[in-house]
Amino acid sequence: MNLRRLGTVIGIDLRQRVRSVGWYVLLGVFAVILLALLLLSFSAFSLITGGNGWFYSIVIMFVLLLVLLVSPTLSGSAVNGDRDAATLAPVQVTLVTTTEIVLGKFLAAWISGLAFLVVALPFLTVATFAGSLNPAVIASSLGILVLEVGVVAAIGVGVSAIVARPVFSVATTYLIVAALTLGTLIAFGLGGTALRSEQTTTTREMDWNAVPAGCDPYLENDVTGCPSVDEIGCTTSTYTGEVPRFDRVWGVLAANPFVILADATPPTYDAYGNPTDLFSQIAAGVRLAQTPPDPAPFYDYCANTTLNSDSVQDRTEGTVPSWFVGLFLQLLLAGGLLAWGIARTRTPARRLPPGTRIA
Repeated sequence: MNLRRLGTVIGIDLRQRVRSVGWYVLLGVFAVILLALLLLSFSAFSLITGGNGWFYSIVIMFVLLLVLLVSPTLSGSAVNGDRDAATLAPVQVTLVTTTEIVLGKFLAAWISGLAFLVVALPFLTVATFAGSLNPAVIASSLGILVLEVGVVAAIGVGVSAIVARPVFSVATTYLIVAALTLGTLIAFGLGGTALRSEQTTTTREMDWNAVPAGCDPYLENDVTGCPSVDEIGCTTSTYTGEVPRFDRVWGVLAANPFVILADATPPTYDAYGNPTDLFSQIAAGVRLAQTPPDPAPFYDYCANTTLNSDSVQDRTEGTVPSWFVGLFLQLLLAGGLLAWGIARTRTPARRLPPGTRIA
């Protein structure tokens, strides 16, 4: 592979994108949306200590969402679009190899997707200096976001080299992205609900109708004549039912881009152990799904004790991260599609789909 030829392919592809007026309109619309999001978020979280963390995470998630929506259009027709325009064949007869063509278009699509992150940098800078943010949160979230942009670009370029028609390749790319985002959520919800297990709940409580008005049976040394808990008596009831087992299917969420971004970012909690940004909120939800439900919970409302009030931070201790597994699966999928696309684009081709334009 020659880096100079690879750079030429990247430069040609980027210049074609820059010449489009729609490209600048899209970036401008994105900047306006981020500005509105900045004002609304600061207004919404101004009364919350550390609210800028929520804004920062929301902006990062929003950038990822927009990239997932736009990148398939930018990369899903990178190879077959040039074939239809009769500009691919003249390049293939030069010294540029097939691998350099496909990888060059992939890198160009990756750089184009990162343009949205560049537009978002001023807003992220404002959120960063608005309060104290953990540098590890900023570094890890931006690093994962850059990788996710590259994964989506690789999927789009690989599919465009495999599928002959640009319309179908763009649609296929959207379907793959939808499977990674919405599909994993649907599989998680339906799978956890389908895989149920039996749970027997035992409850011990008193008859509050027997408590006179103004009396508190939990008070000790009561001189008003109010009955105590022992005098009123408690009854025990048992209920058996089925509960969903999300702990058996939580692994499907590992490949979700939003879960990877949230789970790879170091969690931040307040003094009460509650998440202080969207990253920690999503990661805590996935981590708590790993915990199997108690097959025989017992609730004693007659005992004058404080109910279990473990914080989210306490309940997530002992759970395992999954972002590196999901990222590995995404990289494996993207690399496989690129390798397949290179094999399909290589010339001379033994067999081409019917109606494929050569020159």
